[in-house]
Amino acid sequence: MRAMTRTALGTTTAAAIAVGCLTTAGVTTASVAHAASAPAAKAAVTHPAAHVEAAAPRAVANLGLTAAEAKKVQRVLKARWGYTGAVDGRLGTNSWKAMQRFLKKHYSYSGPIDGIVGSGTIKGLQRYLKRYHGYKGAVDGIAGSGTRAAFKRLAHSL
Repeated sequence: MRAMTRTALGTTTAAAIAVGCLTTAGVTTASVAHAASAPAAKAAVTHPAAHVEAAAPRAVANLGLTAAEAKKVQRVLKARWGYTGAVDGRLGTNSWKAMQRFLKKHYSYSGPIDGIVGSGTIKGLQRYLKRYHGYKGAVDGIAGSGTRAAFKRLAHSL
């Protein structure tokens, strides 16, 4: 009896997760109903999570800054680099577009002004942090602990 309850609970949970993941990904209600009733509910649970992640890129990249620290960065970006969004402490696409404009002008960022915090954006940021905020690591495009610590120092200096 206990095994049947676990199986029923596991199947129900898997179907609910599948429905939630598929709905988040923008699948129609008919598709969700079909996926939830499909015998391969286990497959639906393991695959949609990666699909949702790919479909919804991370909108905020504070790189370890608190909201208060990020607001300081946003104020400077608003005053000098064309940031037009709210000073809300969430470094989203528009904040990073303004940062990319700054990095392009002064720190050899050569990528598009798209607000995506990729390795090129991080390399430009690392060049700046190396020069003024004590970053000692490699300019490798990876926002590791050294990059994050130097970014915090930048925020505290504003």
